Amino acid sequence: MTTTAALDIPVSQADPFALDVLENPLPLQEDLREAGPVVYLERYGVYAMGRYEQVHAALTNWQGFQSAAGVGLSNFRYEKPWRPPSVLLEADPPHHDAPRLVLSRILGPRALQKLRSSWLTDADALVDQVLAGGTTFDAAADLAAAFPLRVFPDAVGLPDAGRENLLPYGDHTFNAFGPTNSLVQRGAGRIGELMDWINAQCARDVLTDDGFGAQIWAAADRGDITYEQAPLIVRSLLTAGIDTTVNGLAAVLFAFATHPDQWQAVRTNPALARTAFDEAVRWESPVQTFFRTATQDIEIGRTVIPDGEKILMFLGAANRDPRRWENPGRFDLQRDPSAHVGFGMGLHQCVGQHVARLESEALLTALAARVDTIEITGPVHRHLNNTLRSWKSIPVEVTLS
Repeated sequence: MTTTAALDIPVSQADPFALDVLENPLPLQEDLREAGPVVYLERYGVYAMGRYEQVHAALTNWQGFQSAAGVGLSNFRYEKPWRPPSVLLEADPPHHDAPRLVLSRILGPRALQKLRSSWLTDADALVDQVLAGGTTFDAAADLAAAFPLRVFPDAVGLPDAGRENLLPYGDHTFNAFGPTNSLVQRGAGRIGELMDWINAQCARDVLTDDGFGAQIWAAADRGDITYEQAPLIVRSLLTAGIDTTVNGLAAVLFAFATHPDQWQAVRTNPALARTAFDEAVRWESPVQTFFRTATQDIEIGRTVIPDGEKILMFLGAANRDPRRWENPGRFDLQRDPSAHVGFGMGLHQCVGQHVARLESEALLTALAARVDTIEITGPVHRHLNNTLRSWKSIPVEVTLS
């Protein structure tokens, strides 16, 4: 880490998208936090923020740090997006307002109550199915990935055929927010067919008449959104509604396997299941990074970021900033994690976060009723992604109650 007189801020030669950094981002995150409130990443010509105060400020200031120029490295002011931009993630007011309001109503806590009973039943069935195969299994594949894929596509109203495309499509989309490295190239060969499948699922006549998708199209009938926006909003659900939850569930299961005292706390008080998910999102940050673009010359931490420049916000670093969190490296259900930025913050805060919390609550409640202890039985393996903190395998052994 050096400081340049021209920029008068710390300059880093590090590559946050290098495979070894994605495998273990914590050392780089600490370096960025300690270097200063703003750091210049010379490799990509972008500004970076790793401290909680500055990341939170940028997330809540959509007027100064826009999403409409893209939340990845690509700058839509100067480059054409590889797909039509998201009307939620890659839009700001006023274009963002109507789609956001529609989804907020469809995915809000009150609306989700009708799914609660069935998802608790589905979680019971999945856990029973897994445990019927023995007390050793892969928590990442058999629970964290299996449960969202079991309940969320049904809730959206997708047909059964082709659901295996959801995770590969999401994986490529989140990789594409970063540079065109080997991870992007890994999915490039299939992205055409995956996009065709995803786009086809967003059509009204493909979706069931009782799911989230049908409710989005009904909003178009009412004039709350346009008919052109409706399929893009359904696409947003299919893009961001699976991978992020899968990795959040994997994070909370890994947390309990490595913090057995916290698992016992949940078994004693199942109401802690909701707190546990948010603490895991803070602790592990399934979404590690997002970009914004300065809409004007804007000062952050005595550094002026010029109009049109990209800013890389390290959500994972902010969620472990010791300036904000006491003992941030510990998964601790006694803390209040509600201020974490793992779901974003402000206008663009994740609209599907209540869905993810309900999925986690259902799965953890089912596990807590049956499982006394959870232990790691072998090496855990990451699935590398430019944006997500993902898991390939978490081998565990449990003892039953």
